[in-house]
Amino acid sequence: MATAQANAADVVVVGAGFAGLTTARELVAKGRSVIVLEARDRVGGRVLVQPIGNGQVVDVGGQWTGPGQDRILALAGAVGVESFPTYGAEAQHMQYRDGALASYSGPVPDTDPALLTEFVGTIQRLDEMAAEIPTEAPWTAPHAQEWDAQTFQGWMDANLTSDGAKAFMRTVIEAVYAVEPHDVSLLYMLFYARAGGGLMYLTGTEGGAQQDRFDGGAQLVAIKVTEELGERVRLSAPVRRISQDASGVQVDGDGLSVRGQRVVVAIPPTLAGRIEYRPAMPTLRDQLTQRTPMGSVIKANAIYDEPFWRLEGLSGRAVSDTGPVKFTFDNSPRSGGPGVLVGFIEGGDARRFSSATEAERRQAVLGCFERYFGPRAAKPRKYIERDWSAEEYSRGCYGAVFPAGTLVSCGAALREPVGRIHWAGTETATASVGYMDGAVQSGERAAAEVLALLN
Repeated sequence: MATAQANAADVVVVGAGFAGLTTARELVAKGRSVIVLEARDRVGGRVLVQPIGNGQVVDVGGQWTGPGQDRILALAGAVGVESFPTYGAEAQHMQYRDGALASYSGPVPDTDPALLTEFVGTIQRLDEMAAEIPTEAPWTAPHAQEWDAQTFQGWMDANLTSDGAKAFMRTVIEAVYAVEPHDVSLLYMLFYARAGGGLMYLTGTEGGAQQDRFDGGAQLVAIKVTEELGERVRLSAPVRRISQDASGVQVDGDGLSVRGQRVVVAIPPTLAGRIEYRPAMPTLRDQLTQRTPMGSVIKANAIYDEPFWRLEGLSGRAVSDTGPVKFTFDNSPRSGGPGVLVGFIEGGDARRFSSATEAERRQAVLGCFERYFGPRAAKPRKYIERDWSAEEYSRGCYGAVFPAGTLVSCGAALREPVGRIHWAGTETATASVGYMDGAVQSGERAAAEVLALLN
């Protein structure tokens, strides 16, 4: 067993998010020694909880799972963390559009039949296009060159007829990818949707990707896995350099130096690109890490004495064409109290509001909450926000995005090992890319990859 003082192991894992923790857990189960190096003073990566009093917590990072995301659910079950449904299946949701507020039920707003018809038809068409993309190698799809040469904004402008449908689709892209339609290639947008089960699934709650939450928060799963791994996990240990030769790898950081036979780098490509490699990375891999920025998200939770919207028959969900908060959910604990509304500032709005003061962001967020749910929403007892683009060891959320031309030209380097260096992270998954489930899948794949070579 690796100890806190050990300086060598069979495998060194960089990053203690779900990808790195899963990699380590799988390797340990097969009898291999592992050292996990995490730059932060905590585990979980892009999942994080914050206490709100009386033993309750609120997720300020990734939190949702849905049907078919079996890997993260199995991992949670194995460490004793339960999930529960997102509130609001039988309640009314709110839509704010063109300056007017209306309620609706069901998965998508139905207040404008013409817009709904065009939007649903567009989603169906996009899912049909995505069906031809192999998730293991999207750059080999029949139309890969054509689709990767254009942004999703370009496709949208050419194929959607009404301004309302374009605005709603833009809101969907912001919500799912945390970027603007002009930031992402059509090919990557389709690949991500295909890997995630389709756009309707990714935007859905009941039966969709936002269906369930973890009791105690998503980070609790990572904490429980870390407790199993024990002293193998080292915090506040940022990696600065990885060297490899015929005898193995050496991983150096601030006051640390460990050796292994192999190393798994389980962090987003843009963070992996900040590590110094000896010898240097091949050109394609280096270009990949230069060309895959993270999405932009500020997540804001407002805590109230009670979920007052429930008393009014509302779900706490809102969708809006006016920002900066365009999507909200009921984020209250499983017990139902205190009441919590969560809203997201995403894409271009997140980039603009990152330079605002916290007081300015709070005012803007609560102004949106009041617009959707009335005066009580403007007066929470506590306000908690997290700007993930300001996180040194995240640089954004929800995941990396591929601008036009990147997936075809550099995608082959995404998972391809470089000598003794292997890659994990939700960006390298072939299912549930960008989600906790994808991170777990990538860790399982990386562990199997390394085990085959060690054996």
